[in-house]
Amino acid sequence: MSGTSRLSNPTRTGLLLAALILLGWLITLVSLLSVDLARLPALVIVIAVAGRALLQTGLFIVGHDAMHRVLLPERVRWNDRLGALVLALYAALPYRDCRRNHQYHHRFQATAKDPDFHGDPRSGALGWYLHFMGGYLTAWQMARLLGSWALLALVACQLSSTGWLNVLLFCTLPLLLSSVQLFVFGTYLPHRGQRAPFYSPKSDSLDLPPWLSLLACFHFGYHREHHDSPVLAWFQLPAERRRSREAQGAAPLTLA
Repeated sequence: MSGTSRLSNPTRTGLLLAALILLGWLITLVSLLSVDLARLPALVIVIAVAGRALLQTGLFIVGHDAMHRVLLPERVRWNDRLGALVLALYAALPYRDCRRNHQYHHRFQATAKDPDFHGDPRSGALGWYLHFMGGYLTAWQMARLLGSWALLALVACQLSSTGWLNVLLFCTLPLLLSSVQLFVFGTYLPHRGQRAPFYSPKSDSLDLPPWLSLLACFHFGYHREHHDSPVLAWFQLPAERRRSREAQGAAPLTLA
């Protein structure tokens, strides 16, 4: 099987969006590591950090589609290679371990075997976040991540007098914000109803219009639809959300 003509329309759309996210991530990384922060207004720095955080989250979402093998289903090996690349860029995460954990999350949703779920309501959101992060962070992964930041800092210091600070602001902080974003909109809010004393059998979806759902977490908040149809790519979830609401007799989501 060869040639892009044999790829489905969703695959081509997904690859194009993945390329745009990756290109945006790379361009902003190179350009922001070389700027002199003293010459940038505070508002520009805030916008740059927020944009980097959103692109960082986008990398993970692309990796998440790869974990479900919907990024490039016609070429499974290339699907996994692309998934490994974006997760490595995201936070030096090992693709195979992440894929295994995510399969457990879907197979054993909201149980003790679910690595993303923390069933003790006494721990609160912060305790759940720490538990969530602990399932993905290892000493070796952190060593790779810190080593990559150190290398970037060495390069940035040759390009700008604020090199170390550039790395902290445009690499470290966006990754931290992205992890919170993914946890809040992709784990905590959708699955908190499955904690005691509620014990909902299914995850929830956030009732957001598509434009806000995109900014919130690349439609990861349409979580029930994702669990019901994990073969759908992230950009297909708004249409699936509209269909599910219409089937339930709810008012359709609007762009406003």
